[in-house]
Amino acid sequence: MKALFGRKVCDLVELKELTHQAIKEGKKGQPYTITREVILKDEEFRDFAQDFFKDQPWISHEDGGMDQEGKIRCIRVVNIDTGEKVLVNTEGYDYPRYTGLEL
Repeated sequence: MKALFGRKVCDLVELKELTHQAIKEGKKGQPYTITREVILKDEEFRDFAQDFFKDQPWISHEDGGMDQEGKIRCIRVVNIDTGEKVLVNTEGYDYPRYTGLEL
């Protein structure tokens, strides 16, 4: 599995735009592994997706980074109502420092 991750992307709209542009440029993405899933209701997901700089109560300092195989460790955040997903690599912060979309 591979994903294109953006650093300090402000929201889901920008993430989608950056991902689309990166694909057009031929970028292939980075391998990742899911450490856990966070399931949110639509309203909670939209709140999360509108401000990636906001600290989230479901993020801990242990989330993110790389595993021993060089894969990015991330949380998969899922909108239970729409199925939309965002990958989050916190790199030890309390907010989604790196975000990505599954390719």
